[in-house]
This record gives sequence, structure tokens and C-alpha cells, in this order.
Amino acid sequence: MVAFSDELRSVHQRLRQALDLARRSIDGEFEAPPGHDLLLFCRGFCSALSGHHRSEDAGLFPQITAEHPELKPVIANLMTDHNMLEHLIGNLSAAIDADEDAETLHRHLDGIGAIMETHFGYEERQLLTVLDALALEGAPRDLLGDLA
Repeated sequence: MVAFSDELRSVHQRLRQALDLARRSIDGEFEAPPGHDLLLFCRGFCSALSGHHRSEDAGLFPQITAEHPELKPVIANLMTDHNMLEHLIGNLSAAIDADEDAETLHRHLDGIGAIMETHFGYEERQLLTVLDALALEGAPRDLLGDLA
């Protein structure tokens, strides 16, 4: 049995690192390999966060609510956060496409980061012990996204 609580924490940590990398790419703190746009790191972070949430919504959350129907309100809150984050990611993507300045891009990342941290904390408080007790069907990557 996979320790899904450890996997979830690990995915959250990787997403935090990806957010940091996106911020640093905006500030030009490192050089991208030739032929790579630094803002690809922002898009990569957004893609990873979206993929993580889609995997949870489609694979992980239905299994949790099947075994623990009392957690349906928690799962509904988490899915609301996912929708809000998707909206914020869409705004960041539009800002990147519009070639907005670094300050504007940082504001977008700050908003995403704030919601992301609140969301991760809530998710971990509500679900980690449940995840340790469930025999989940599926690989961690299918239930938590490509960063698992």
C-alpha cells in the first residue's frame, strides 16, 4: 500500500518549489537554457498545479467520499478552491500572453500562492489521516497528478 499522505505532502512541496522557480524566473535570477523562455517556468507551474487538481477531482476525491461520505463538505470546499485557482491561473496566463511587467506577474503569482497555501494546509489537516487508512485504487500519479 502506498502512503498517499506522504505522496500528497511531497506533491505539495514540489508545487511550492515550482512556484518559487516561477517567481525567480520572472526576476531573472537564473538563465534559461538557450531557446527557452523564462516564463515557461510560470506556465509549467500552472500546468502542474492544474494537473494535480484535476487528478484529485477525478480520481482521489470520489474514492474518499465513497468511503467517507461525511467528508463531502470538505471535498466540496477543496473543489471550490480548485475552481478559484483555475481562474487565477487563467489570469496569470493572460498576463503572460499580454507581456505584462514583472510586478504584475508577481501579483498574480502572489495571489495563486496565497490561495494555494491555504488550500494545501486545509487539505492536509482534513485528509492526511484519512489517506493513511484508505486502500486507494490507482497509482499515485493518477490520483495526485504528474508530480507524484
